[in-house]
Amino acid sequence: METLFDHALIDTNRLRALRSGPADFLLDIVAEEFAERLSVIDRRFEKAVELHGHTGAVARAIAGTGKVDAIERVESDRLFSAAGEPVTVSALETVPLAPQSVNLIVSPLALHLTNDTPGVFVQIRRALKPDGLFLAAIPGSGTLLELREVLLAAESEISGGASPRVIPFPDVRDVGALLQRGGFALPVTDKETYTVRYDSLFPLMKDLRAMGMANPLSGRSRRPLARGVLLRAAELYAERFSDPDGRIRATFSLIYVSGWAPHESQQKPLKPGSATMRLADALKQGGGR
Repeated sequence: METLFDHALIDTNRLRALRSGPADFLLDIVAEEFAERLSVIDRRFEKAVELHGHTGAVARAIAGTGKVDAIERVESDRLFSAAGEPVTVSALETVPLAPQSVNLIVSPLALHLTNDTPGVFVQIRRALKPDGLFLAAIPGSGTLLELREVLLAAESEISGGASPRVIPFPDVRDVGALLQRGGFALPVTDKETYTVRYDSLFPLMKDLRAMGMANPLSGRSRRPLARGVLLRAAELYAERFSDPDGRIRATFSLIYVSGWAPHESQQKPLKPGSATMRLADALKQGGGR
């Protein structure tokens, strides 16, 4: 299996971001979305688990819904938890849960960094009790498209070649296929796009570092970008992706995922290609017992 991401570097990047004060606005958006989506389900979840939520914002939001009796966090390092907060330490691609042991699993902004994503989906489904719910938010294609374009153009122009500086993000159809391949019932994906504005490329890159999103590709160039490349990229960004007030736009496309562990009470799936169910409806039907 190809090792696309350097997980040791991901941990280093995330811990550095946590210590310096994380830029957690995307996690806050996901936390609010997950809480709203749980609110439409007429049931309680006895045991929930947050997988690699970085700051714990999603776990706190879910706990605040009143829908969950207990929630545990899984992180790759104990330092991601507050003093005295219980946390299970596990690698990013290992789901350390017994089969059919939990009712709800949430994964906020971490699954796009797994090398064996299909395998992780299968582990999550196996850990869910029948009619248990899986919710995830995954950065998808379109995320940081502006940054990818200008870094590639600037490095190619100045250096005569370019290394990958922005990671590849999955398409919503690929994520839907992973849900089905993982054995989830009532699989639903939908995408929300958020535009964040910055004064220039440099505050954007500072925010990315503060999210723990510095380049974690195993095949990345070990040489930092030359100052001239960064300055040219900033010029290109301003030329191609700025608003009339001079501020630049950065796109974040988040794929929201919902799937249920199979149970005999659930509605039978439609034939491939005929799905018309909205996410809210699938959430209600999956938890309708």
